[in-house]
Amino acid sequence: MFLNQMPRYEILSADAMATLDRGWRRIVSEIGVEFMSPRALELFRKAGMKVEENNVFFDPEFVLEQVAKAPREFDVRARNPANDVHIGGDHMAFGAVYGSPFVREGEVRRDATLDDFHRFCKLSQVFGEMDSAGGVVCEPNDAPLDSRHLDMVYALQTLTDKIYMGNVVSGPNAADTIAMTRILLGDIETAPATISLINCNSPLRWDDRMLDAQFEYSAANQPVVLTPFLLMGAMSPVSIPATLVQQIAEALTGIALSQLIRPGCPVIFGSFLSNIDMQSGSPCFGTPESAVGLFCTGQIARHFGLPWRSGGALTSSQTADAQAGYEALMTMLPTFLAGANWVMHTAGWLEGGLVSGFEKFVVDVEILRMLQHEFTPMEITEESLAFDAHAEVGHGGHFLGAAHTMERFRTCFYRPLLSSSDNYERWVRRGAMDAADRAGEIYRAKLEEYERPPLEEAVREELQDYVARRRRELGD
Repeated sequence: MFLNQMPRYEILSADAMATLDRGWRRIVSEIGVEFMSPRALELFRKAGMKVEENNVFFDPEFVLEQVAKAPREFDVRARNPANDVHIGGDHMAFGAVYGSPFVREGEVRRDATLDDFHRFCKLSQVFGEMDSAGGVVCEPNDAPLDSRHLDMVYALQTLTDKIYMGNVVSGPNAADTIAMTRILLGDIETAPATISLINCNSPLRWDDRMLDAQFEYSAANQPVVLTPFLLMGAMSPVSIPATLVQQIAEALTGIALSQLIRPGCPVIFGSFLSNIDMQSGSPCFGTPESAVGLFCTGQIARHFGLPWRSGGALTSSQTADAQAGYEALMTMLPTFLAGANWVMHTAGWLEGGLVSGFEKFVVDVEILRMLQHEFTPMEITEESLAFDAHAEVGHGGHFLGAAHTMERFRTCFYRPLLSSSDNYERWVRRGAMDAADRAGEIYRAKLEEYERPPLEEAVREELQDYVARRRRELGD
């Protein structure tokens, strides 16, 4: 977890914020938002909202009253207390790529497997910069569809001792995540222990399966990330202001539902905002528009007093090449400047999210390490001014052998994980490897270093018994 105390980069004036405020109020009151869940519709109806079929027309003041019940900050507990995470304020927490059906390893692109899932969990465990492996780090297509969520949650619980994300495919899958988390950690209602992603089917529709999962998690006081999924030109209009207004309308109404389910339960204002290529229709990532969206979303979330999720090392590139690097940085740098609290897709994202890449994972960890170093506040003290070093070296000398240098040379500068600063001849002698080749060596070495974090055997057995029983009940 990183404490980012740098000033936030904000670009919306007071007049612009007022205009956006009028915009989302018109959407929720005049157009409405669909909730494809009878339970949700009944809660809104009882709260006095106008409901027509699946469409809810909101009183904006009611929405704000509900949003005000959500905590501004909260903690999420890991089974290793050293890995507990604080969500909100100046805190930033980072999770791996999420949801990819394919993986890329070297030159090979293929269906993801459970073994791939395990290896990504191990990489998230060994890299201290990562706060979580996330949830569906990749979709293990060799595991039975109806019960693979059990395999994924079990792997997250046993191969890592960091926080993890819950399954949201259905209400029963969410209930399984909650039950397994209680086995692992006991009471989770007073100390939340998992984060779950609830995506809006933009524009302006919350689907039943996601809502069923939201009901389970919010009722159990587990934080949910209410996320509009906005690719401008497809799921929202092509203008950034219109997309921001839609994002506010969708996120706030989803948050209002969580507060009706359980007042005061933790939520995260979610944002997934980019654009499509208007020539091909393909999603684009690492674009200037997505960066502007990040700056605005951070400002908007703080305006409503909510922790928020966005960012990541996003790219449209098919492999861990230069495009992947600069597009990832084009998303991660605005993520830091905007001060996102929960950062998904921090490491491993390729091909618009279709692929989890092993080499890309290492490239992204390098970007994350560099940004964390860059955004650590600089200390200016008498010691750091190094007057004695100037007195020692004098005019026209050099500082290589100065006492100040010799005392600090091991830690004075950032030491790269991946980057090469070898001269040309040394680089050739070492194989003339590019960044992707070096990343391949690093992730394989890190997997060799991995050690499974300790877990009480009785807890492991109880988890295994639960998985086996539920697998039988599900028919797998």
